[in-house]
Amino acid sequence: MTSKNALELEPAGLWGPFLDLSRIPRGSGNETAAAKWFADRARAAGCEVLQDKVGNVLARKKAQKGREGAVPVVLQCHVDMVCEKNEATAHDFRKDPIQVWRDGDMLRARGTTLGADNGIGVASALAVLESKGVAHGPLEVLVTVDEETGMTGAKGLAGGWIKGKWLINLDSEEEGELTIGCAGGVDTVASRTVQFGPAPAGTALRVKVGGLKGGHSGIDIEKGRANALKVLAQVLDAASGRCQLALASFAGGNKRNAIAREAAAVVVVPAAEEAALRSVVQQQEAAWRGAYGALDPGLAITVAAATADRVMTAADAQALVSLVLAGPHGVEAMSPDIPGLVQTSTNLGIVAQNGETFDVCFLSRSAIDASKYALAARIAAACRLAGFVPAESGGYPGWKPEPKSNVVAHIQAVHGKVAGKPMIVKAIHAGLECGLIGENYPGMEMASIGPSMWDVHTPDEHVSISSVGRFWTLLQEILARVPAKA
Repeated sequence: MTSKNALELEPAGLWGPFLDLSRIPRGSGNETAAAKWFADRARAAGCEVLQDKVGNVLARKKAQKGREGAVPVVLQCHVDMVCEKNEATAHDFRKDPIQVWRDGDMLRARGTTLGADNGIGVASALAVLESKGVAHGPLEVLVTVDEETGMTGAKGLAGGWIKGKWLINLDSEEEGELTIGCAGGVDTVASRTVQFGPAPAGTALRVKVGGLKGGHSGIDIEKGRANALKVLAQVLDAASGRCQLALASFAGGNKRNAIAREAAAVVVVPAAEEAALRSVVQQQEAAWRGAYGALDPGLAITVAAATADRVMTAADAQALVSLVLAGPHGVEAMSPDIPGLVQTSTNLGIVAQNGETFDVCFLSRSAIDASKYALAARIAAACRLAGFVPAESGGYPGWKPEPKSNVVAHIQAVHGKVAGKPMIVKAIHAGLECGLIGENYPGMEMASIGPSMWDVHTPDEHVSISSVGRFWTLLQEILARVPAKA
């Protein structure tokens, strides 16, 4: 049963499921209820529904009469979302529904990520399963789990489970673009246990970097936006030359695949040097606002009263700040073959303090496996030089473009009829599950489409309502026109 569509969104058959899904907490690793919701809805629509040991859900819907001979198609999406909010936003992603609101043609959330990535994909796939009027051949819908933090759903997908020959991924974020390839990635988490002692006499202050745009660490990495962790480290490094500064805490960033928007440190300085610290912060704020300009106009560095009972040793503090300063972040190389495409990058996404241990998290991406692992090796070397112990995990392959595949030609032809122009065919510097699925299903033809959405992985995430409508029309026509098997 679809909830009342109070926002008057069309098509109602797609937006109803999306609004229902928005009420279910589904951060990565917490998708059980959302996966069950999808499975129950698909089963109620008359589909055969399976679930594997990882948590992925597969729904099969029989072909409409007369379409039994069409190429079997898989619609694929992921049910989890990135859970990001601003520090001042009161929201518990483990239990609170997303507060969705309409802003003209845009759908947004109040102070949190919206979950259009990839909730629109899940809702559109469910709309196909629940619809009586969408023409299609043999159809499967694969909904994976934990895409955003490690692609564990796609990694755990067993070979032979899926029967389809064409896979249409519904996780792209730009109308009129057809994605046929993506970068692979690998995570590096560097850890160091530090020593603490009693805080010296003086004034405890919290230095915070905020107001940044952040963004998706793959799609937005080339935009040159500020990284709050990097800026904070620069501020502390500059302040240490002017003040007797003791570091009590340092943390920032929330997701390894999101550019850090906020970071804060608590420091203790002699009372007589508080003015000097505030002066350094003012100078740094002016310098970095000038440096980033229109790229991050909201950049702000603030100082507020704090408390600190203990501080880390000078050597430990210097090691931590030095690693954040020296660790790579941003574009490493552009593609020599595709103009404007980032080939290799890294995101310094998180610094987390757990008791006496600090974890510094990097996500490296590249379309070239050798470049990806060479960058990870360089990060590991920098971590070891700073006295941190690095560990790699979560590696996943890229997706090799096949521009002459049948599914690409089909989608292009249908888009030409529906929109009157060809789609832009591209590869992206972000991770899609197609690379992993292709490993288990060699020979499967794959392509990715979606409506226009912006600022995903941030609280500014928004999606175009009219673009979703056009995407829905395109998806129906793609399915209706799938040719017969050769």
